[in-house]
Amino acid sequence: MIAEIGGDIAFSIDCASGALLYVSPSIEQLLGYSPAEVAAQLDQRGSALAALCAGMPERVRRLRAGDRSRLRLVRETELPGAHGYLVPVEVISALICDAAGEPVNLVGQVRDLSPRRLRDAERKRFASMLNHEFRTPLSTIDGAIQRLEATCPDADEPTRQRYRKIALATDRLIAMLDDYLSPERMAEIGGERKANSLAPRVLLEEAAAQVRAAGRLASVETGELPAALRCEPDGMRLALKILVDNAIAFSPANTAIVLRGRLAASGVELAVRDHGPGIAGDEEAHIFDKFYRGRNAQGLPGSGLGLYMARSIVEVHGGIVSLVKPAGGGAEFRIWLPVAGAGKALAQLEPSSDNPSHLPGMAPAGTTGRSKTKNVAHP
Repeated sequence: MIAEIGGDIAFSIDCASGALLYVSPSIEQLLGYSPAEVAAQLDQRGSALAALCAGMPERVRRLRAGDRSRLRLVRETELPGAHGYLVPVEVISALICDAAGEPVNLVGQVRDLSPRRLRDAERKRFASMLNHEFRTPLSTIDGAIQRLEATCPDADEPTRQRYRKIALATDRLIAMLDDYLSPERMAEIGGERKANSLAPRVLLEEAAAQVRAAGRLASVETGELPAALRCEPDGMRLALKILVDNAIAFSPANTAIVLRGRLAASGVELAVRDHGPGIAGDEEAHIFDKFYRGRNAQGLPGSGLGLYMARSIVEVHGGIVSLVKPAGGGAEFRIWLPVAGAGKALAQLEPSSDNPSHLPGMAPAGTTGRSKTKNVAHP
């Protein structure tokens, strides 16, 4: 009923006989076959509609052998309709067992992917149009500024600096078009299933590599961390890259950028600290605002969108970005993200101010482990 209310098609197949027990009447609207015709095709070996229960005997055999990895499957396929063309669908199925653990029914739902694919196609066309509409005036600006620099050798220094700023901003915008709206980038969308998790340690190591590539010192400190963090990897890489870029830009060249990772409050915390002048108190409330640039950013390239983008990315993941003023000076930005099971792991570590051993009014509980911290500094 829940599947059908959501517009999907529900089905149930008997594991012993392979007979169709139930299928939503709306399957006739999707494929042009009545439930009785679908049931008849399932009984025919090699029938295209047999994709609904494809691999069921092998799944049952593996489940009886103790392998539960195929208890629930999600896959995309195309089912032939009575109208003569293929319908893209997502089939979600699960084996239902009796009290003795014996598989009885295969139940699932069929979801029409045609609207999703149409939206993807529209998005690609829209992105391609944007790419063209932005690239044409940017190319005109780029050519004009190059001509100005070439034909005005006697221009004063402030004017030449403005030329360079315009050229730099144009290059940056063209690079963004290449990164996000190029035909190659659009071709990647939907081409293959993207990863939906990333190891926090990998994020920190990549950020450290970015610091070292800029000729700076990187100090990496890691405590207990989960093996994987459920996220959109490219998005989290971009958020952390923005924080690292800021740390590099606003701290002395002879100081280290400190990268930290640890479990904190039923989640994971990733921190980037610099040893620069820090953020002025009257600016702290605005640093994540769109287009806001602090006084110490005067003369440096940028649009005031970096921290705004980083916060937006993290908030989409259900997390928080915050600014902390360390006692030793500088600025520290912290990304906190929720992680399933992190609270249990955190409770096993040594109590701290962020992880008290007991709540007020409760007796303290014993601890079973101690966090491990590794400090690594590389040129």
